[in-house]
Amino acid sequence: MKTILLAATLLAAVAGLGPAMAQTMDEPPVGKQAGTFMIRARAIGVIPLNSSSSISAIGGKVETSNAAAPELDFSYFLTDNVAVELIAATTKHTLYAKNSALAPNGSVNVGSTWVLPPTLLLQYHFMPKERFSPYIGAGLNVSFFYSSSPSGGAINQLAMKNNVGAAIQAGFDYNVSGHWFLNFDVKQIFVNTTASINGGAVKAKTALNPFVVGAGIGYRF
Repeated sequence: MKTILLAATLLAAVAGLGPAMAQTMDEPPVGKQAGTFMIRARAIGVIPLNSSSSISAIGGKVETSNAAAPELDFSYFLTDNVAVELIAATTKHTLYAKNSALAPNGSVNVGSTWVLPPTLLLQYHFMPKERFSPYIGAGLNVSFFYSSSPSGGAINQLAMKNNVGAAIQAGFDYNVSGHWFLNFDVKQIFVNTTASINGGAVKAKTALNPFVVGAGIGYRF
């Protein structure tokens, strides 16, 4: 919930930039065009859904914390309507074992991990020549887990398995002035992973499937 509120606040703040950037609003929108690049910078909220999970040996389910982070994306327009987008961001998450033998009626902090999930998407942009241009996309995500740290005490080792999954996307760009755009974007990333705890004595499997909400600005070259 905190991450959703943060994303909403960031979107409102970004939207507030519109009047300051709209000195040439009477000019026609520059729009999107084949053979051009767009770079966007967003603030994102990452909300893992943990849609299915299991923990061997101690039982229970996996919980993963939400996270907020900056995100960059680079788009190239193959046609006015079709673009490829590469997304780069990294977030830190805390892992919990819920209702396990370690805490039958609560959660235990297992440790934390960083994830780098580069995502490549093929997009279709509706109304590319208009000031308001929504889009949808689908593609592939590769999730790399690094700098995993156990919580300590009974948990002395934590390792995460890298994996590949699909990604879907929807959003819009709003051409506020010249080559500048406001952007709002949501993504669903489908990724499974396995946490190896204490050298594999305990294994926790989960479908993280994070929901990613982002807002920011873009510049079209």
